[in-house]
Amino acid sequence: MLNEEIVTGSELAAVQIPGGNAVVLPEGSRIYITQMLGNSITAATDIGMVRISRAQAEAAGIVREEEKRAERDEELTLEQMVWKTLGNIYDPEIPVDIVNLGLVYSVEVIPQQDGSNCVNVRMTLTAPGCGMGPHLMAEAEAGIASLPGVGEVNIEFVWDPPWNQDMMTEEARMQLGMI
Repeated sequence: MLNEEIVTGSELAAVQIPGGNAVVLPEGSRIYITQMLGNSITAATDIGMVRISRAQAEAAGIVREEEKRAERDEELTLEQMVWKTLGNIYDPEIPVDIVNLGLVYSVEVIPQQDGSNCVNVRMTLTAPGCGMGPHLMAEAEAGIASLPGVGEVNIEFVWDPPWNQDMMTEEARMQLGMI
């Protein structure tokens, strides 16, 4: 499926990379999937690179719904589930998730009086002008908000300290051939 031509059978919502502009690919558009990681797909199209949500691609029949893994999330703390959720969000241009890229600086879970939890995330981008920032933020917010026990989610972009390649994990460096 990677790098094979796929012709869309219906309209498909997407986001242009790196600008972050919402676009609709018309029925009959040719796409070439270049990356299928986590919750999103990166594809080359006649209008350039785009990001498509996995759910949208599954609904359009572009990719098959993946089998649900029998992971035992109920054994994880809420903070661990948040980190796992963030680890399923991939940079659209670099095949590494935002946690291993070092873009997530902190996760804080604060129990509320009503029994729910407020989750605060501090993160950054590889570059302050990245047009994909709002889309990465929305994906993180939606993923965290869907976790059991979460009542409020606050995602804050910070620029200090500025991101640099030294913030990547060893795993990320290995994936990118830097080690």
